[in-house]
Amino acid sequence: MAQAMEKITLSAARDIPFNKLVLSQQNVRKIKVGVSIEDLAEDIAHRGLLTSLNVRPELDGDGNETGIYRIPAGGRRYRALERLVVQKRLAKTAGVPCIVSKGETLEVEDSLAENVQRVSLHPLDQFRAFQTLREQGLGEEEIASRFFVSVATVKQRLRLASVSTRLLDLYADDEMTLEQIMAFSIANDHVRQEQVWDTISRSHSREPYYIRRLLTETAIRASDRRAVYVGTESYEAAGGVTMRDLFDQDQGGWLQDPALLEQLVMDKLKADAEAIRVNEGWKWVEAAFDFPYGHTSGLRRFYGEQAEMTEDELARFDATRAEYDKLDAEYAEADEYSEATEQKLEELGAELDRLNDRPYVFDPQEVARGGVFVSLGAGGELKIERGFVRPVDEPQAVGSSTEDVGGDITDHGSDPSSPSGDGVQADDEDETLKPLPDRLVLDLTAARTVALRNALANNPVIAFIAVLHAFVLKIFYVYGSDSCVEVTLQSARFSQTPGLGNTVWAKEIEQRHEGWGQDLPKDPNDLWEFLIKLDEVSRQALFGHCASLSVNAVIEPWNKRTRAIAHADQLARSIGFDMVGAGWTPTADNYLGRVTKARILQAVREAKGDQAAELIGHLKKTDMAREAERLMTGCGWLPEPLRMTIGEGTIESDAVADSAVQPEVVEPVFEASDLPAFLLDEPGTSNDNAGDTENEIDGGHLAAAE
Repeated sequence: MAQAMEKITLSAARDIPFNKLVLSQQNVRKIKVGVSIEDLAEDIAHRGLLTSLNVRPELDGDGNETGIYRIPAGGRRYRALERLVVQKRLAKTAGVPCIVSKGETLEVEDSLAENVQRVSLHPLDQFRAFQTLREQGLGEEEIASRFFVSVATVKQRLRLASVSTRLLDLYADDEMTLEQIMAFSIANDHVRQEQVWDTISRSHSREPYYIRRLLTETAIRASDRRAVYVGTESYEAAGGVTMRDLFDQDQGGWLQDPALLEQLVMDKLKADAEAIRVNEGWKWVEAAFDFPYGHTSGLRRFYGEQAEMTEDELARFDATRAEYDKLDAEYAEADEYSEATEQKLEELGAELDRLNDRPYVFDPQEVARGGVFVSLGAGGELKIERGFVRPVDEPQAVGSSTEDVGGDITDHGSDPSSPSGDGVQADDEDETLKPLPDRLVLDLTAARTVALRNALANNPVIAFIAVLHAFVLKIFYVYGSDSCVEVTLQSARFSQTPGLGNTVWAKEIEQRHEGWGQDLPKDPNDLWEFLIKLDEVSRQALFGHCASLSVNAVIEPWNKRTRAIAHADQLARSIGFDMVGAGWTPTADNYLGRVTKARILQAVREAKGDQAAELIGHLKKTDMAREAERLMTGCGWLPEPLRMTIGEGTIESDAVADSAVQPEVVEPVFEASDLPAFLLDEPGTSNDNAGDTENEIDGGHLAAAE
């Protein structure tokens, strides 16, 4: 017969006056964690003590109860009650609900058991509880105050509770991680959330960043220049919806209606352009998101003059400059750093910059025939290019056709009535002073030309200036005066190449061109005197700028230009240039996203080795291009058209050229850390650890977002 199981008798519960309770030294909790004592005291004051204390009677030397009870489990609750007593919000003799242990186990065992066997609330239950409270009428601020968390934390919890019920059920069954749920909360469309889950559940890529990418692939970041220009407030006022990520730095979120944003940008651009035209008096203004590189080619550019300082501004500038110089000199001799002095110098420098940054004033007659290009800058600011004249709007100079054809015919031109082709007069004895014959003028000036060539050859400084003069006339004046130096400078256009104008090289050229345009004389007839007076270093810099604009190393489908490209390589090597050193790196926009998957894999294989190529081979082309861009950053790889030729082969850069003579081929070193976790297939990096984050909700990602 089986032995009957002994029935369990639970410890008795009763109220014990607070002043009869003391802490046990056997409590295992030594480190502060979780809700603070202050917050716990406020919670007890609001809703009462929800959990009884575990106590044991204290015995004297004879084993008799002294009336005092030690607390091995519940120390934080006791400290909270003690705080309320000190604040006189609770009486010293108030009864405290306690479970009185009989003492069959050790005190330290009771304390350890209470803390170890406690099960934290599942995050999903917390999310739904907050949602229930809000549905019952509590606001986010009220919920935050009652549970001693920030309003941002409450919003995060409520956002997680708004994810598709199907996905939340998968999370409850440990088929999804907390980070994945956080990523899905970025969108409110449950259908789209489930579509993305169905997509990633069939692939290797289940990382949160990939989920966010799929959910936002048709949206526009709030940091995009178009969104910055219009402003998210105006976009939302027009009915646009913005997705926000409460758990990550989203730079303002994602705008979900690109068509609406584009329309708002164009409307605002047109309005701003029209305001510039009306307020400044330009004949025409063109507005666009972007203009192709070289869009000003064939137009004459004129520049304004910076407004002169008023007497008050000049006096303020001199005083500020003197104060800045004095303070800067004193600070340079000081031994210690001074934040106040640094701030004062910055303020004085900002004031000097403001006084120097005066508006440019344009000739009203030029403005009346000129125009402006208005587009968006990289940071969402207006990019305004003023002062361009179209050929049809150029003024026609009186008598220009006569000057162009024959010059001043009254000085030495032929007599129109002369029957002789060479201008020989019929009567040599005629004493009337007549124009020189055409042939004689030709012969004389030919002799002068040859003599002038010889003299110029012996004066290389002036020869340099003469060529520079011709270049500057061609580059900056378009319809300026002619030069006797018959050199040709052409500049190829690349308007068909998108994004070229936004490169760092194009911006440097534009800034350099703008600077010279401001310095050069407005009248081309004054250019020669300007160049003569210019110092040698400046002349060489201007010459280099003009000569650089004639370089054309473009390979066109109908014109391979083999010899010209070979010369471009010679030129590049002579100045130590290659595209790697210039800062070019393969991206999804400039190369990887515009070639086939086979080309992408070939590029990764050449740059990072076979292992890297194999690990991204399963991705779709868009994701493959993005992953390849990340992997190849800083590797120095170049596609064939950007490599310089050496003999029959090619090299990627000068650094590679130095090692090209080595007979062995070195396989690129690939580090596993270069790849994201989901590509490595290593233990602990997949969804096997789906539940690991749940116990960290208060100290991990959610708390970090607070």
